[in-house]
Amino acid sequence: MDVRARRFVEYESEQELCRFLSEEKADTPLLHIGAGSNLLFQGDYPGTVLHSAIRGIEPAGEAGDNMLLRVGAGVVWDDFVGYTVSHGLGGAENLSLIPGEVGASAVQNIGAYGVEAKDIIEQVEAVSFVTGQKHTFSNPECCYAYRQSIFKQQLRGQYAVTYVTYRLSRRPVLNLDYGNIRSRLADSSACTVADVRRAVISIRNEKLPDPDLQGNAGSFFMNPVVSRQQFDRLHAQYPDMPFYDVADGVKIPAGWLIEQCGWKGRSMGRAAVHRNQALVLVNLGGAKPDDIISLSQAVCQSVRRQFGIDIRPEVNFI
Repeated sequence: MDVRARRFVEYESEQELCRFLSEEKADTPLLHIGAGSNLLFQGDYPGTVLHSAIRGIEPAGEAGDNMLLRVGAGVVWDDFVGYTVSHGLGGAENLSLIPGEVGASAVQNIGAYGVEAKDIIEQVEAVSFVTGQKHTFSNPECCYAYRQSIFKQQLRGQYAVTYVTYRLSRRPVLNLDYGNIRSRLADSSACTVADVRRAVISIRNEKLPDPDLQGNAGSFFMNPVVSRQQFDRLHAQYPDMPFYDVADGVKIPAGWLIEQCGWKGRSMGRAAVHRNQALVLVNLGGAKPDDIISLSQAVCQSVRRQFGIDIRPEVNFI
């Protein structure tokens, strides 16, 4: 998007962040971002955009067959996943090639192929924008749910994540049953975390556009969860509907719903639904924020009209 912020500030340590907060308290509005890969700016931002450049991956202890790694919020997420796999540690491999940075993983509770960040997060360190004080949140204190956390809800806009500690396994139990990972493996009974990472990267490269080459925010919509009763009614009408049983109902892939409504590959102005993955909206070049918003609203209306299901954006509108 061709939008601008009034000011952009990057910090490399917690001390530098705290110094900025103590000196710039009157500087509002203030928006903290990661790589910006899950944001849609609706226009120019009138305040300061703040970004973490805290790097580093360091051991933070061991617990049986698990190793803890403390990771700076500014580390590129896929670099971290590559690090864990190269050291034979399991837990993050299904999350390979997700755009963004480590800090955002703890805010968004990113997920793919049956795994979510909450499954491996041990604790999150963050600094309050109000007090400048540091607080460490345990996994339960983060109140994780599907693409949700306390940082997106009760504490939205109140903290900057500085470090995330992950719990990885030296004896990983591989998750191969979501999507078509297993079919990509020559021998699923003897595969490693490196094999799973290669399979996930291959699948994502086939289905998803590279954000460095074509503007997009990855999965634009969240997969809806419906009641068992509603699913049974829909499944009787659409027997080929894919689904996943979850604790609070049945999850239906939003991409499938959108594709059934005929949106795959369609465009509105310079905004379009991606030709290979209906869950992704793309900028064909020169799209305005309103173009993306209008397209997303039209897609949601179609799904509601045909299936009686409300799908919601995963992308954060600023």
